[in-house]
Amino acid sequence: MSKQFAVIGMGRFGSSVARTLYEMDYEVMGIDEDEERINENIQNVTHAIVADSTDEAALKEIGIRNFDVVVVSIGADIQASILTTLQLKEMGVKKIVAKAQNERHGQVLYKVGADRVVFPERDMGVRVAHNLISANVLDFIELAEEYSVAEVVVSPKLVGKNLRQLDVRAKYGVNVIAIKSGNEFNISPRPDDIIRTGDVLVVIGHNKDLKDFEEHA
Repeated sequence: MSKQFAVIGMGRFGSSVARTLYEMDYEVMGIDEDEERINENIQNVTHAIVADSTDEAALKEIGIRNFDVVVVSIGADIQASILTTLQLKEMGVKKIVAKAQNERHGQVLYKVGADRVVFPERDMGVRVAHNLISANVLDFIELAEEYSVAEVVVSPKLVGKNLRQLDVRAKYGVNVIAIKSGNEFNISPRPDDIIRTGDVLVVIGHNKDLKDFEEHA
């Protein structure tokens, strides 16, 4: 049976993750208290719901416990992010992946029950090395048993080409959801964006496809 994902907080990062999962034929529920954000993403998810994730009754009504992975991608409201994560843990959600604004926020998220904390906009000087797959992998975030997000330093043969030319989805079965260039963080890059020396690709896909990409790209 296919994994089911819920993404709470449909800002730039959350909507990008939700859309990519949906495009790879996973069941995805997008949740946000902002109706405008939900309307903007209604075509990019299986189900889109306006709800306050700090409201335990609302989460129960959604059936949040039935999802295999819940991604908490709430933006600037750190208190809402922490409270949502805590409630998901208390409700018995199987796996919680939470986005953090900074290291302190991340520490608190782990303490209240996050299984994995993501720092999508952190300083690239603070890297978690994950060399089990490739020396080029800076960070590896497991979303599900066979599905992950990886940060991969571009190899010389990718430099100077754009995403359309690379066509990594067709060749490797993975999707580029962001490009990091120094301190710039490009969410949902366009097909004509050029890859430059030192860039880091944030890619999402099945673990076997990510391994193939990291070894051969």
